[in-house]
Amino acid sequence: MRCEILAIGTELLLGQVIDTNSAWLAEQLALHGIDCHYQTRVDDTLPRIVDALRIALARSDIVITCGGLGPTQDDITREAIAQFMNVRLRRDAQIQMRIEAIFRARNRPFSQNNARQADVPEGATTMNMLTGTAPGLICPIGKKRIYALPGVPSEMRAMFTLDALPDIQRFNESAVILSHTFYCWGQGESAISERLASRFIVLEQTGNPSLAFLADERLGVRVRLTAKAHESAQARCLLEQAAQG
Repeated sequence: MRCEILAIGTELLLGQVIDTNSAWLAEQLALHGIDCHYQTRVDDTLPRIVDALRIALARSDIVITCGGLGPTQDDITREAIAQFMNVRLRRDAQIQMRIEAIFRARNRPFSQNNARQADVPEGATTMNMLTGTAPGLICPIGKKRIYALPGVPSEMRAMFTLDALPDIQRFNESAVILSHTFYCWGQGESAISERLASRFIVLEQTGNPSLAFLADERLGVRVRLTAKAHESAQARCLLEQAAQG
């Protein structure tokens, strides 16, 4: 199963906020054997979000979005998904009551802007609201799916772990992706890659494991082997064979 992560928010493109959500999601996807070939960031503009969704679903089986589920005018992920799906938004009265209850418990006034968070694209289902007021969305599009998660890291991680991931695993063949990293000092990246050129060609032909070079000012040159298999023991065996070869 191929997945794409779509981080939504103008603040990400301005460099005002570091996109830690995409990095965490990519790590979790790899741990569960789900290939993530693309990560995209897009600003809070409806046509561009719709276009990003269209491109992402053309090349991936699932898309995980982060951000844009809040109560303010620039939180338009719901609207973008509904437009992409060519459906209407419906206001879920039960979700609105849950949001209102959260505000009452916090002794804070409830505004109509907050009611927007209860809008759900027709055909979509909602994830559980745990620490925040924005419900995540599971949006089926044919055999593909969009999982819309909030941008607040603690809320996003909880919803992904408890709702999105179990749903993804229902459709994804069981697998695991493991990496082994070698640290090299004393030679540059080009010299090390030249020494391993023949090995790189062999691994590139098989495709599994894969070999990559990562230059780092503090850690020297890292040579990373990455393997995918149905079980951890199988992946470790592939890594050991590649390392010995």
